[in-house]
Amino acid sequence: MPAAVLFDCDGVLVDSEPATFELIQQEFARYGLHRTISELEDMFIGGTIEAVAETARSLGAPLPPNWAETYYKSLYAVLRAGTPLMPGVPELLDRLDAAGIPFVVGSNGRSAKMEATLGQHPEIRARLDGLLFSGQELGCPKPQPGLYLHCAKVLGVEPARCVVIEDSPTGARAARAAGMRCLGYAPHGPNRRLAAEGAELFADMHAVPGLIGLS
Repeated sequence: MPAAVLFDCDGVLVDSEPATFELIQQEFARYGLHRTISELEDMFIGGTIEAVAETARSLGAPLPPNWAETYYKSLYAVLRAGTPLMPGVPELLDRLDAAGIPFVVGSNGRSAKMEATLGQHPEIRARLDGLLFSGQELGCPKPQPGLYLHCAKVLGVEPARCVVIEDSPTGARAARAAGMRCLGYAPHGPNRRLAAEGAELFADMHAVPGLIGLS
């Protein structure tokens, strides 16, 4: 049984990735770069918007210098219009609380993005007060291990006793580099790239208690 559970945010706690990638697709098309949603997910899932912009420019898209900030403003407006929790998240947090297992969130997204999504769910947001950390703002975005190591330090738990729940190869790579077990959330079917980074795949949040020894 782990001493702590470390959650990614987008695609793990909240279903924010469809809106995120649809907006990236629209923005790229404005600058003459046309990609499918599937291609964009393969390229960018788990990364940062700043890295998205760098890649787009390297592919010839003339994104303006302030594109990332403009994108964030548009994205937050879209997310605030309605971002659901992933199925089973409240029940999983209840199980962890009942077992006395602390949890924390480590995201590559900015704090403002987490507030835009999790803030729509006051009961969940209240349970995460002081426990939301951004790899961008800490200067150690995934796949660097620093974000998850910071989360473990905040909880006072040895990294090897943490379990990370991730949905991206980038995040799974960060967990592995931090010396942590990683459960790979793949609700849409087997994710080979996620599994290739050492994540143990599962498709339903209700399976997590059994995977970590709570059932």
